[in-house]
Amino acid sequence: MSTPDFNLLVTLDAVLTEGSVARAARRLRLSPSAMSRALARLRETTGDPLLVRAGRGLVPTPRALELRERVSQLVQDAEAVLRPATTPDLKQLVRTFTLRTSDGFVENFGSDLISRVGAEAPGVRLRFVQKTNKESASLRDGTVDLETGVIGAAIGPEVRAQALFRDRFIGVVRMGHPLSRGKITPKRYASGRHINVSRRGLDQGPIDEALSPLGLQRTIVTVVGGFSTALTLARTTDLIASVPERHTGKLRAGMHSFPLPVPMPEITVSLLWHPRLHADPVHRWLRGCVRDICAAGPAASS
Repeated sequence: MSTPDFNLLVTLDAVLTEGSVARAARRLRLSPSAMSRALARLRETTGDPLLVRAGRGLVPTPRALELRERVSQLVQDAEAVLRPATTPDLKQLVRTFTLRTSDGFVENFGSDLISRVGAEAPGVRLRFVQKTNKESASLRDGTVDLETGVIGAAIGPEVRAQALFRDRFIGVVRMGHPLSRGKITPKRYASGRHINVSRRGLDQGPIDEALSPLGLQRTIVTVVGGFSTALTLARTTDLIASVPERHTGKLRAGMHSFPLPVPMPEITVSLLWHPRLHADPVHRWLRGCVRDICAAGPAASS
């Protein structure tokens, strides 16, 4: 099957809009003979005469009437695609962006991001949805505009990513907890009662793998799906929460935090988006807002 000549769409749009071969020729700056040849090609391609003689003028066929609005929209869309992107007027912009993040990200960075976006683009609304897995399907199908998280194997290879910040896991207990005083050794840490955080409901993780060579094992009292839930429990009990430091800065206010007594690799939290939005100037602006907010704080603390 031969590739259609998409230039014919522009000619067809002019013919259907003007309803006159002569006026269409003037609009397209074509000679009468060139216009006649173009019309002949259109009739051959569509299999329809498009314009037929009626007295001294021409009238559109039913097929021409059916195509008129569709062709006009196609030409407008094509012109928009080929037109260079312009700098958006953020003050006049009305748009909703959906961000897929963890609860901790919203609680620590959400208020600053909303304030920044509101100051620069009052008509922009941010919709935060919970991140329940690491798959990139929602970025691919367009239901999510931006996502934050640690890049995993489930992320599609086409997804764009940019590092936001590095983070490390720390231990957190309520003020007055025995671990809020004295040196934290691996044995002392492991002997406490722990909260494990796992979206999949697992009762062990990397911390347990780091303790195992030392012959130590944590007592997992409960398993929860998010860091904010773990900190809420630790704040009012003697349970120990182990959470990422920067991701939970505001949530840990009034609690005692300490470095884990076993070596744990740092994690990199990244900003993720689909390539089709990469060149969108408004999307680029929003990505810059997220990067700036994450670079500014909340600051890490021990």
